[in-house]
Amino acid sequence: MTSVMSETAAVPDEPGNDGEPVRGGEALSSGPVRRVGYREVLARPVFRLLWWTGALGVAMDTLRMATISVLVYSGTRSPLLGGLAFGAGFAPQLVGSLLLGSLADRGRPRLLITAGQLLSACAAAVPAFVRLPVGAALVLVAVVAALAPVSSAAGSRLVAAELTGDAYVVGRSLNTMATAGAQLLGLACAGAVVGGIGPRGALLVSGGGYLFAALAVRLRLPNTAGGRSQTAGERTALVRSSWGGARALLAAPRTRIVLLAQWLPPAFAAGAEGLIVPYIGQCGLPFGDAGLLLGALATGMIIGDLIVGRWLRPASRERLVAPLTALLGLPLTAFWLRPGPATAVVLLLVAGLGFAYGLGLQRPFLAAVPAECQGQAFGLLAAGMMTIQGVGPVLFGAVAQLGSAAGAMSCAGFALLVTAGWQARITQLPPSARGLKGE
Repeated sequence: MTSVMSETAAVPDEPGNDGEPVRGGEALSSGPVRRVGYREVLARPVFRLLWWTGALGVAMDTLRMATISVLVYSGTRSPLLGGLAFGAGFAPQLVGSLLLGSLADRGRPRLLITAGQLLSACAAAVPAFVRLPVGAALVLVAVVAALAPVSSAAGSRLVAAELTGDAYVVGRSLNTMATAGAQLLGLACAGAVVGGIGPRGALLVSGGGYLFAALAVRLRLPNTAGGRSQTAGERTALVRSSWGGARALLAAPRTRIVLLAQWLPPAFAAGAEGLIVPYIGQCGLPFGDAGLLLGALATGMIIGDLIVGRWLRPASRERLVAPLTALLGLPLTAFWLRPGPATAVVLLLVAGLGFAYGLGLQRPFLAAVPAECQGQAFGLLAAGMMTIQGVGPVLFGAVAQLGSAAGAMSCAGFALLVTAGWQARITQLPPSARGLKGE
């Protein structure tokens, strides 16, 4: 087991300032990094498999959660319960990451990823065949959501081991675009599928997609060992080890700074996105326009990642983190003026370009995380992103309740501008002051 770490969990080597390679957990190099194209990254069989099966899983997640929300709402006529049914697939992920996250560094990735897809298939099939009480349906969704970070983190750890240098950042760009596209596809298909074959039929379609992804991973992904060996005590103390590892990651300044830099922008952006439907209603516009506005934001995200990931050099991406975050927020401040649907689509399309800020934080994140807990760090990052995107709409929804949706969306934009200012200040500090050297 002593050689497993270097084979499956090592952070990609980067050239250091003194010519020596910098490994995971050390300072990020400021030296030149070879730019890599999408074709080169997609030529890697392991990445390509995880890329398309992950995108399929996101599309099936979107279809499943939208369908369960329809089932709950149609059975209760309660908007609150319908919203809870959708939100229950996100918030519990942080709990799962904190309590079970270390599994991503211990278990075999193929087993963890396959198990995650099979659990999601069960979560789709059970309500399709059994008429569950609302409480039981919500619990089922929450339990599966709590386990999701383990399988996703195992996949992220494999990607980090498979792709080195700039290839890792380009791979993350491809994943972001695939995720956004899969969400758009899932939302677009949800209405048609539910309308055509009913909610329970739509759940079976979702379950079939999960099974197909699980089968592909089981048959085509190499069965590599876990990221690190375990002592007998560790095997019996999973929760304690996971909780301790999460606390250690958040307590380390270098890791905490990079996590916050990635968590805060989507929290505020999601707060504005969650108010698009109320904004449409308060402006007296047709509710059908909401789909155009939501699609514009996702389209901007895809275009931004394509431009920044494909044509900018690694150093340029990292310099543009704060300006891109500002680009995400600035158009949102204009919603104070209550723009019409055409102008709102343009504003959201431009704002979506700013989501590419995250590409400039991928190499710093890898450099900040110790290699021995890399899988757990990926799980914490993803779970925190999902959870905080659920908190943002609640906070800005409360602001809209006191004022207006337009005003709350504008406030979210100003919060993003403040975040961009903090990011700019952090990047201007010397490395030792921002935690990018030894603790």
